[in-house]
Amino acid sequence: MSDARPDPDRLLEQVQRDEVRARRGRLKIFFGANAGVGKTYAMLSAAQAAQAQGTPLVIGVVETHGRGDTEAMAAGLVRLAPSQVANNGRTLPEFDLEGALQFGAVHSGEPRALVLLDELAHSNAAGSRHPKRWQDAEELLAAGVDVWTTMNVQHLESLNDVVSGITGIRVWETVPDRVFDEADEVVVVDLPPDELLARLKAGKVYVPQQAERAAVNFFRKGNLLALRELALRRTADRVDGEVRAYRRSVSVQPVWANREALLACIGPGSTGEKVVRTCARMAAQLDVPWHAVHVETSAMGDPQALGVLKLAGELGANTATLSAPEPAAALVRYAREHNLVRLVLGRRAHPRRPWRRALADQLVRCADDLDVLQVALPARPGTAASERPRVLQDPDADEARSWRGYAAAAAACAVLVLVATPLAGVLELSNIVMLFLLLVVGVGLRLGRGPAVLAAFLGVVLFDLFFVSPRFSLAVSDVQYLVTFAVMLVVALVVGQLTAGLKVQAAAAMQRERRVRSLYDMSRDLSAALLPEQVGEIAARFLRAEFSARSTLLLADDANHLEALAGGEAPVDLGVAQWSFDRAESAGRGTGTLPASPCLVVPLKAPMRVRGVLVLELPGSAQLGPEPMRLLDTCASLLAISLERIHYIEVARTSTVQIESERLRNSLLSAISHDLRTPLASLVGLSDALGLTEPPLSTAQREVADAIRDSALRMSAQVNNLLDMARLEAGAAPLHRDWQPLEEVVGSALAASSEALAGRSLHVNLPDDLPLLHLDAVLFERVLVNLLENAAKYTPSGSAITLGAEATTREVSLWVDDEGPGLPEGAQERIFEKFERGSRESSLPGVGLGLAICRAIVQAHGGRIQGSNRRAHGSIAGARFTIVLPRGEPPQDDGTGKSTTL
Repeated sequence: MSDARPDPDRLLEQVQRDEVRARRGRLKIFFGANAGVGKTYAMLSAAQAAQAQGTPLVIGVVETHGRGDTEAMAAGLVRLAPSQVANNGRTLPEFDLEGALQFGAVHSGEPRALVLLDELAHSNAAGSRHPKRWQDAEELLAAGVDVWTTMNVQHLESLNDVVSGITGIRVWETVPDRVFDEADEVVVVDLPPDELLARLKAGKVYVPQQAERAAVNFFRKGNLLALRELALRRTADRVDGEVRAYRRSVSVQPVWANREALLACIGPGSTGEKVVRTCARMAAQLDVPWHAVHVETSAMGDPQALGVLKLAGELGANTATLSAPEPAAALVRYAREHNLVRLVLGRRAHPRRPWRRALADQLVRCADDLDVLQVALPARPGTAASERPRVLQDPDADEARSWRGYAAAAAACAVLVLVATPLAGVLELSNIVMLFLLLVVGVGLRLGRGPAVLAAFLGVVLFDLFFVSPRFSLAVSDVQYLVTFAVMLVVALVVGQLTAGLKVQAAAAMQRERRVRSLYDMSRDLSAALLPEQVGEIAARFLRAEFSARSTLLLADDANHLEALAGGEAPVDLGVAQWSFDRAESAGRGTGTLPASPCLVVPLKAPMRVRGVLVLELPGSAQLGPEPMRLLDTCASLLAISLERIHYIEVARTSTVQIESERLRNSLLSAISHDLRTPLASLVGLSDALGLTEPPLSTAQREVADAIRDSALRMSAQVNNLLDMARLEAGAAPLHRDWQPLEEVVGSALAASSEALAGRSLHVNLPDDLPLLHLDAVLFERVLVNLLENAAKYTPSGSAITLGAEATTREVSLWVDDEGPGLPEGAQERIFEKFERGSRESSLPGVGLGLAICRAIVQAHGGRIQGSNRRAHGSIAGARFTIVLPRGEPPQDDGTGKSTTL
């Protein structure tokens, strides 16, 4: 009799999940095959009904696409004002997540607050709190706010490539499948393709221009049919998962035939291949999922059966290995847990032991609600009966071939007779019976079922022959001894069978416990590891103990090149390892990719990326079955997570050091700059005062005073640069932006740089149609001054400097060219860093802050700056610094003397 009591651990886990779910909001998805089926309309219609029932709700985002009936359905519902997000000089309306959270906090009672959030796959504008709208929904759910949303089947991450293959259009906005699977409710909004095409022609899906393009490119009937099938199948998969979860939660025993599914039963030996292949063909023809299960009835696994199970996994089955004394009960339990309605097993042509009930009959007797399909396995010509194929072999078949166990059982019975014969006059016959029962228990515990059955029968015969009167004869003087013999035989058989079965279950439980303990020990050691080398040592120790295998850990660098950790023992084929890393799939020995390789390579897949590969060299010609492979995959996952944790610890440590260094540097810059400005101003004032003294200074004295003044001014400029850099990085330099003509800013910069540009040939090329730019004129003038002075400083005297600009529909470019030696190779980006100079060893004054200030100011305006070399006739002709700014939309005069911004 099977134990139908619920699992306490599963009940506790279910209670904990229910508690978490009770605190979270509920997610309801209106799901459709494509745009235009009425998802938004259905959501608004349901929202009207919910509001009528007293549910506090607000529209976070609703995209009506100009549809009048959808707009009418939104009437009467409160809308949340969108937040304005600055992006590349423009202000974009986005979902106000903070406002929705505040709305949820205000209506935190029952019923819960509800937020309508259309188009779940939408990508938010840069600068929003989350890059994706589904992440906004998750934060609302975590805060206890209910969310209703809409999405199409092409937005599911797992189906994105399938949809692009059908329609020829790649959708880049996707939602992870887990969000869809974890939703509390999914409402399918469906519409036949012909009716949807009619709506498209009537202008109820898109405006006429968009409708014409959509009808040609996407809204073709074949596409709509395929997308509809995908949507319905994906919803059916989700409902099937809900059915299984419900059955587990309420412990439903009978199988519900609500969906076709097959279970292939694999027995000892390799003859289960026909069952597996037949079941795979049937599953493909019926387009249904299927499982493959092998029941281990002995303590030692069957390598051939595990190979067949591996084949089933390669053919698409969900595989499992069960440990149980009786295959029929284990198979029925597995079928009911997974709601599998049909079992496929093999049928021998000529059963070897006709008195034993066939497995199919046992299954029918255990569960009459299951369908049993038998695959004929005829004996091969010329083979002995013992070599005929078997699908689910009798539990004692292997033991029957081992005569040593039976000989040992017979010898034990003989020894017991020799020991108990001298005690026949001392002990009662009931006590001697107990000795024979004890012998059966010992034989079952040590030798298994078959020898225990033999010991039971021999025990009854020997007890009658040597201890029951008349002795040395099978005749019985008292008929009551027949009852004794029958009871003794039944008890011996039952006790022997139970003992042997408990031995199998205990061995399997001990093996699983040892594996779990090993995984726990490894995870505990990994949690304390701080270096990749420590992770490699822990992995090598675990794999050596569990698989008797040598291993090597290879980690990926920033360029995705693999490098082996020191101390690896297994030989590494970098070609196989790189293939496994690039495709995140196992390769090498025992797999379908490069099986001739002597080693097995497993990718280390962490949540963020693949961190490397694990190379495993198994002893001899050993192959890993499904269960050991799952253990290896778990080990690889733990290693990958540990390596990712170490990586981010290093990133956090480096970032902390950089932040503290920058903070200290800025503090020092600010302090030094303020302390230097006063004496520098005094030096400039004193040098000017010397020029006004009476009597006038001599020529030599005047030169000294001018030199002091020039040095003080140059030092003052450097101090101003330090202060500007400190303010910009601290965010204490707000922009005072206004719409400015670029010509005025350039003119002011040229006037401020006149002294530095003295003796230079300056060419200014500014088109007449340059638009107004939204600038802080003072700061941007500083950018141009720094670039012009930089060009004058690093180019020969008398060389030309060119300043030009051009405008496109979206951007305005401004550049400064010189005729100097150009920028050092490879330093085009580095020269914009603080305290970085084009020539490290140079007599030219400066500390390398001018270009850093330029980049900070340009980036504050939403633009970018870059340096490059100009070339002529194959050689460097000078340097060019290019500034690119967003164009924007300047205000326009509305005819009343007032300006309005578009």
